[in-house]
Amino acid sequence: MLDKIALTLLVIGGLNWGSIGIFQFDLVAWICGGQTGIISRVIYILVGLAAIWCISLLFRDTRDTVVNDSTA
Repeated sequence: MLDKIALTLLVIGGLNWGSIGIFQFDLVAWICGGQTGIISRVIYILVGLAAIWCISLLFRDTRDTVVNDSTA
């Protein structure tokens, strides 16, 4: 569940950075009252924390460890 929340926040952050790069338009700042607004800063912090969390996804073993006993 936490992984999905973190990935969702990263998608939001990535789309925001894309809009800044392509259109020079900061969507988060526009919606939340400027880059220095408290809500904008909270969103930026959450996106940053989500990025730190998602670093762990790179190093996780995602192989299934289910053992099928077909000798029964």
